[in-house]
Amino acid sequence: MVHSSQTLPPLDTLETFSRAARLGSFSAAAEQGGVTHGAVSRQISRLERWLGVRLFARQARGVSLTPEGMRFFARTQEALALLSDTDERWVPRRNKTTVRLSLTPSVASLWLFSRLPKLERDDIHLDLVLEHRLADFSEGTDLAIRCGKGPWAGVRAMALWHEKSFPIAAPSLMERLGQDRDAQSLLKMPILHDSNIEGWRRWLAVDDVEYLPRGQDRRFEDYNLVIDACVQGVGIALARPPLSDAALACGSLVPISDRSLDYHVSFHLIRPDGALSGPTVELTRRLLREAGHAEAAITAFTAPARAR
Repeated sequence: MVHSSQTLPPLDTLETFSRAARLGSFSAAAEQGGVTHGAVSRQISRLERWLGVRLFARQARGVSLTPEGMRFFARTQEALALLSDTDERWVPRRNKTTVRLSLTPSVASLWLFSRLPKLERDDIHLDLVLEHRLADFSEGTDLAIRCGKGPWAGVRAMALWHEKSFPIAAPSLMERLGQDRDAQSLLKMPILHDSNIEGWRRWLAVDDVEYLPRGQDRRFEDYNLVIDACVQGVGIALARPPLSDAALACGSLVPISDRSLDYHVSFHLIRPDGALSGPTVELTRRLLREAGHAEAAITAFTAPARAR
């Protein structure tokens, strides 16, 4: 796990540190935490590197806190006590089963958040993990949503929806374009795209225009930022329904071409190849229904084994 905060210590190390401080032993902390001695040692070393001080004096029989370690232990205890508060704000309702879904921020903000009440209902608590890296089902993730072509080895994937892509812009920018909306005219404006520019290359290639990113164009890591920039009139983007539907429906963005093109990649719902738990099956069904899939396809995808 990469720790990116410059103002907070690596939070996943604090419980390990606190356990070792209480027990006075890395070995005892490892046994209580269900991990190896080496894992505890690496966690403590990582925390010490971040703090720039030694927290423990290593001894022949166990470890003891240094003066800096004692001060940090007191603060850590306060922080962990606050986080362990059993207030409802911190703990999912006891009558709900947690299902962990890994997905990109763009799908979360532009598609899933508005559907969250229908997905969770009264029986499921959805633990959302917003990330771009490949989902690791061995780390407790139950389902994932990722963009690509598929198929992928060791997992089962189903395209959530079929995207018809077309250029869009803020109304003010469309007025600046006027009636000149051919490919060469669009290139007079900044082009907005995410980390994959193939969509724009394919759309412009229909008019025999080869697209190469220019200094005035802007690349964003996530498609939700592409939409935000487009709404603000920063440039022209490609619609990716249904992620762009809300901005088009409210008039924040408008189509600037009648021509659409099948998008070259799709967002997929990805599951482990083995059997799913009951709550994970139910969430899978709800996700696929929200994406407009037929019941027969949903049943096949949630089945415990591949059809041979």
